[in-house]
Amino acid sequence: MRLFTGKGDTGMTDLLGARVSKDDARIDLLGSFDEATSTIGLARAQATAERTGALLVIVQRDLYQIMAELAYTDNLRPASQQFRGERVDWLENETDTLTTDVPLPPHFVLPGDSVAGAALDVARTVVRRVEREAVALHHQGQVTNPEILRYLNRLSSLLFIAARFEDREAGVTPMPAKEEKGKHPSRGA
Repeated sequence: MRLFTGKGDTGMTDLLGARVSKDDARIDLLGSFDEATSTIGLARAQATAERTGALLVIVQRDLYQIMAELAYTDNLRPASQQFRGERVDWLENETDTLTTDVPLPPHFVLPGDSVAGAALDVARTVVRRVEREAVALHHQGQVTNPEILRYLNRLSSLLFIAARFEDREAGVTPMPAKEEKGKHPSRGA
């Protein structure tokens, strides 16, 4: 089996139900989802806690379910491919549980105190971009399932607290974004 067909050599590709240009906004959004799940996969590979890894696998599978829904044209999408609100409920519960185990810092933090935490922060920023793109397509009537927007909004919260969990597991305290008076990291104060 070959990995390529050549059918996209003219700049066209398939949604399930239509042939569209590769620069179609929905194809662009699907590419951003692919990037998000890949950055989450990189964070999962860096995670030191089994708990984090297990959560991220479930999240990646949820994102693939969303991608499957978005890959269909509205008139051909089977009901079984609609992303459900129960996944948002699960995400909220997992975020709340992690937040009780790892209190939120009382300040903005600088990402980078642990490798796994930093990877999760990168994934969070990619998810935020995906959310902005999905919202734009929602306003254009191309992303019609509100559960997708809710999930993306909640996912960035989970990734943030998972990053702080990984920081804690690495034995580090998140560095405040704002420099404390009299303390400068390069001066060792």
